[in-house]
Amino acid sequence: MRKWRRRTVRLRFTVLYGAMFLLSAVGLLAITTLVGLGGTRVSRFAPPGSPPVEPATLAAATDRIAWLQAQLSDVHAAQSRRLLIGAALALGVMAVVSVVLGRVIAGRVLRPLRTITAATRRISADNLHERLAARGPADEVKALADTIDELLERLENSFAAQRRFVANASHELRTPLATMRACLDVALAKPEPIPPQTAALADRLRTELDQVDRLLEDFLMLARTQHGALADRTTLSLRDLATAAVDARAGDITVNQLTVHSAGAVDSAWTQGNRTLLTRMIDNVVDNAVTHNHEGGWIRLATTVDGTTAQLVVETGGRILDQEQVDRLTQPFQRLGADRIDSGNGSGLGLSIVAAVAAAHGGTLDLRARPEGGLRVAVSLPAAVPARVPA
Repeated sequence: MRKWRRRTVRLRFTVLYGAMFLLSAVGLLAITTLVGLGGTRVSRFAPPGSPPVEPATLAAATDRIAWLQAQLSDVHAAQSRRLLIGAALALGVMAVVSVVLGRVIAGRVLRPLRTITAATRRISADNLHERLAARGPADEVKALADTIDELLERLENSFAAQRRFVANASHELRTPLATMRACLDVALAKPEPIPPQTAALADRLRTELDQVDRLLEDFLMLARTQHGALADRTTLSLRDLATAAVDARAGDITVNQLTVHSAGAVDSAWTQGNRTLLTRMIDNVVDNAVTHNHEGGWIRLATTVDGTTAQLVVETGGRILDQEQVDRLTQPFQRLGADRIDSGNGSGLGLSIVAAVAAAHGGTLDLRARPEGGLRVAVSLPAAVPARVPA
């Protein structure tokens, strides 16, 4: 029902062309019927120049003529019925043929537009260098394709300028950060006694510089993931990457008395992609689970394979969250609040990087607020054939 409610251009063209063909058929059948019915009329008068009829045979001749006229009338009525039935059948056939022809002609007229639509859908931020390059006469369709090509060129230049700005700004900012860190180290390395306030201030500044350095690294990672080409693809196990990420945060997990366990059977969940990006993605998911947690809380990890999809699911407990706020966590610098173990860490780009890396590998990130409290993070990636382990 919904399909018929959509008044597409092809449907309108089909109705228009079908109605034109049908009206033409109706006019042709009407003219043919009128001509056929007019030609079957029988004259009731004797032709001029007929010889006179004798009175003796006049009565018999009149009866014979009346009988012949009755027969002719019956034949004329039968022919008229057959002609009308044939016209009705022909009209029905022409109605079907008109709709079919209208649809075929509408499809041929709209074929260039469908080609342009399909090509435009294939073009995304990762392949803005592609163009429609429509061929044919300089008509309205080619003008539309050329306009879309010009728009794609402007978008490509804009994305390239954005990538260059992010990369250059991040690299240029690292130089003064390194200089400031070196100045702090030199100041603290002097032989004279350093006041405790100065030492505390230096430690504080060094911590903030490290935070800014991590923020710049996140910017570079996000820019590379969103607009860069993936290279050095290899087959990796999501289970192994998740285990390595948990081992790397073992100290924080122990200090904050967090419990980490697997949910049911754990699959290797093989996928294919860039090792650096996938490692960073899973590190961010585990970091988010550790950071956004309560002291004495828990973390549940599961890796599964469902058909052609490999999935990593990380769940944490905690307070009941608002799903609308959770949906915004994939945007840069979005946080759930200060209910975290180490609220001083984190740039607000962690889950943004996770979503960008998953999308770059043809996967998705799904964030759900658990009804009983806490967060469920599910990363789905295309499954791959398991890598061969050397004997």
